[in-house]
Amino acid sequence: MPTIRRLPETLVNRIAAGEVVERPASALKELLENAIDAGASRIAVKIEEGGLARIEVTDDGCGMAPDEMALALERHATSKLPESLVGEEGAIEQVETLGFRGEALPSIASVARLTLESHVRGAQQGWKRVIDHGALTAEGPAALPPGTRVRVENLFARVPARRKFLRSPRSEYAACLDAVRRLAMARPDIGVTFDHGERRILGLQGGEGLEARVAHIVDRALADNGVAIDLARGEMRLTGIAGLPTFNRGVADHQYLFVNGRPVKDRLLAGAVRGAYAEMLARDRHAVLALFLELPAEEVDVNVHPAKTEVRFRDAAGVRGFIVSGLRQALSTGDRRSAQAPDAAAMGRWQVEPARDEPAAALRSIFGRDWTASSASVRQPAAAWDHAAPEVLDLPQGRADVAEPIEAAETYPLGVARGQVAQTYIVAEAADGLVIVDQHAAHERLVLERLRAAGAADKVAASQALLMPAVVELDEPACDRLEEQAEAFAELGLAIERFGPGAMLVRAVPGVLGKADPAALLRDLADDLALHGESLLLGERIEHVLATMACHGSVRAGRTLSVPEMNSLLREMERTPRSGQCNHGRPTWIKLSMADVEKLFGRH
Repeated sequence: MPTIRRLPETLVNRIAAGEVVERPASALKELLENAIDAGASRIAVKIEEGGLARIEVTDDGCGMAPDEMALALERHATSKLPESLVGEEGAIEQVETLGFRGEALPSIASVARLTLESHVRGAQQGWKRVIDHGALTAEGPAALPPGTRVRVENLFARVPARRKFLRSPRSEYAACLDAVRRLAMARPDIGVTFDHGERRILGLQGGEGLEARVAHIVDRALADNGVAIDLARGEMRLTGIAGLPTFNRGVADHQYLFVNGRPVKDRLLAGAVRGAYAEMLARDRHAVLALFLELPAEEVDVNVHPAKTEVRFRDAAGVRGFIVSGLRQALSTGDRRSAQAPDAAAMGRWQVEPARDEPAAALRSIFGRDWTASSASVRQPAAAWDHAAPEVLDLPQGRADVAEPIEAAETYPLGVARGQVAQTYIVAEAADGLVIVDQHAAHERLVLERLRAAGAADKVAASQALLMPAVVELDEPACDRLEEQAEAFAELGLAIERFGPGAMLVRAVPGVLGKADPAALLRDLADDLALHGESLLLGERIEHVLATMACHGSVRAGRTLSVPEMNSLLREMERTPRSGQCNHGRPTWIKLSMADVEKLFGRH
């Protein structure tokens, strides 16, 4: 008969390490959090072979005395929980530090060689302790400036079962870089350097503004293609920077989410972001953003995951609604600059005619004669045209209307129409540059917004009752998810109800989806709920119908527009929210600044 016994301490630590230290990036994250919680103003990170060979984190924080260092290497020993939060009456959910379990250092030391060096400010010298896979191998004085340095070497060297499941050094390096980026983004006041081998990857100065730090880490172009967010509702506050819908990616790895300064990968928050952009992005495209949510500590549980990457909200629906409405509001107010500037590659493809040293050669190539041979020819231009080559008279002739004085930029942000190119693109002159508008994409967005304003979405979503209600069998968790969203689905024209533990009854579907298979529709919705926390699929399908109607009702490419028609389109774009991108997330207009134009002509 099996007997119950206590496990050896070394094995207990290795089991704990399996929860906390999944890969080198996990160990690096814990060490960075310790440095931040120690009050560091500068943190230096060095790794080798993606962190598999060595991870080193140096900070200028408060440091630790020798006896504190010994205690820090024991499990569940921490300085991060105030005495008021310890004990039976303690409210651990009010913890404000990044780490608080007291498991990181002993867990890492149980599966690697860990060298811990620390120097308390004001002390005569620092101290060092070396732990090799759980065993103390050396300790003594150490020479280092005030602060702490932690070195982790040969991670999982004696745990081959874990080591062989690690990915390549390049993949592990990418995970380490992501961990550094996220924590550096959360604290723009801290200077951070990151070296991989002999190469400097990041060099961030402390004291940067949030927008500057985010743009520096995520994408420098985000500063020109994003809108700043600073919203509050009650005790909740949302800050950060959100990329315009036209500035998107094919994967969601450029979305950085933070709760009370803690980087998280939370399904509810990711679903809220997807919902906010649902009407402006194609389903296979993803927004670029960094969002920082702040709310009272008692309103969020950060202790639901050993690595603290997931959180749980007391009012999940309220948080989601705040993020969705906040993002949509910010993106709507940013429409005056919601089209992206042409990228460097596009600018580089402009063709420039090389200058000629002999003007006469150019004239001969055009008129078939030497204009410099006789000064009389210069004095008699009319005669020259009489004797010009026949092909000159066949050149296309054009007429330019007298340009009216352009009004102030604040009056007409998209400028005044000057012409049309390829019966598709409107060229307008603004006070600060040249605006090019895709007339079909722009009008498509305008028509869609008109349909919404007229309540077309409600008509499209009107229910169509099924002649015979359909019974769809699903697993119980899927039925639970669908039942929770039944009221929201009803507003979109889908009437469902529970039909036993493992089935749903479909009584009506949205009119425009009347030919859809109810079973396939519910399965897709259940999967969407599992992935995003709430269903975006049904709303997107209805939105697709509206977008199709808008597409067919808009000005087509290839149609010649008069100048008044072009100006009318520009003025309506200026009044319409989200007019900077079409219904598929592509830009409706771009602007060449006067500086860009002057560069093309070598005038800069």
